[in-house]
Amino acid sequence: MANDTLTIKDNRTGKEYEVPIENDTIKAMDLRQIKVNDADFGMMSYDPGFKNTANTKSTITLVDGGNGILRYRGYPIEQLAESSTFLEVAYLILNGELPSKDAYEKWVYDITHHTIVHENIKDLMSAFRYDAHPMGMFISTVAALSTFYSDSGDIFNEEARDLNITRLIAKVPTIAAFSYRHLMGFPYKLPDNNLSYTGNFLSMMFKMAELRYEPNPALERALDVLFILHADHEQNCSTTTMRTIGSSQADPYSALAGAAGALYGPLHGGANEKVLRMLREIGDVKNVPDYVERAKKGEFRLMGFGHRVYKNYDPRAKFIKKVAEDVFEVTGRSPLIDIAVELERIALEDDYFVERKLYPNVDFYSGIIYEAMGFPVSIFPVLFAVPRTVGWLAQWQEMLADKEQPIARPRQVYLGEGERDYVAMDKR
Repeated sequence: MANDTLTIKDNRTGKEYEVPIENDTIKAMDLRQIKVNDADFGMMSYDPGFKNTANTKSTITLVDGGNGILRYRGYPIEQLAESSTFLEVAYLILNGELPSKDAYEKWVYDITHHTIVHENIKDLMSAFRYDAHPMGMFISTVAALSTFYSDSGDIFNEEARDLNITRLIAKVPTIAAFSYRHLMGFPYKLPDNNLSYTGNFLSMMFKMAELRYEPNPALERALDVLFILHADHEQNCSTTTMRTIGSSQADPYSALAGAAGALYGPLHGGANEKVLRMLREIGDVKNVPDYVERAKKGEFRLMGFGHRVYKNYDPRAKFIKKVAEDVFEVTGRSPLIDIAVELERIALEDDYFVERKLYPNVDFYSGIIYEAMGFPVSIFPVLFAVPRTVGWLAQWQEMLADKEQPIARPRQVYLGEGERDYVAMDKR
């Protein structure tokens, strides 16, 4: 008997089945042969939330949650965050290799010169209510972009696909900044091609009456690092949504709007807002021990601790803690950081959290940094969506080239009524 197979015995029938193992997985369709009789549909796997189901093969991002490892195309996230720029990482994620000097300069030029949006986009966004949530505006406007480009649906034309990928990466910071300016009642500011990707974003966000906005280098670099840390994260909820919509061969703008909608949820892109609320509720470092004890009693969960995948310290959280100190040197130290550090220290020394592998994740510190930089809480999920656009597009592009990927269509376990006859309303 081959070693790379799984033998399954069906105790209902006494039959045995030999199922091939590949990459430590079995194909769900191989279970279909397991039947009680010929009329039986066949065995299915049942996995709510896809907790133990691989829906694709990918070469983009590795998340090894048990060992606290995150790599883009094989490169450790720590090295990229330390030495790279966001646009260089974006090129890596999309193309599989770090760019040469010439390729990088062309990539930066192409992105920089696609940041401006059609004037009608400004008219569209101005139609939202004065207090519209920035993420709702972002999702709607990204979806609307597909109507501005006649080649948006030509997804198997490599040249058109590359151009639309460039457009999206270039324009999402502009749309994000416009959503913030709309909320604040400020006039929209056009992109500045003389600034970096993150420097331009800060300019469009915060420029007022000055002729030229000069971003603080420390804050510009901090945002670049934060964007690198958020660029991709394997098959999470929003990425799976991007692939699912993309599997119907929808255009990338519509698919990305759907992915952003998934990110909008508080269990995904809104998690760092919950951390800020928790830290404000604690109020003071001296209140941390009592707060931890209450969490252990089950009164509530500690926000920013634990992760579906990571069962070790989130490597992004380690680096983001360093970024916080760099930001505070410019903005002044947030009182919330001392509460956060003490909360982390006590939790990591407490057997209750250690045994449950509840370590700080990327959301634990990112909200504090964003708030210190002047971003309102409502813009936090948009700040997540801007860099994650790169990962979504890389995953979408990979999905299109994968011959094994049909349109997504999960099965269900039907537990409803059997067949029954219609009853006229006067007899019910």
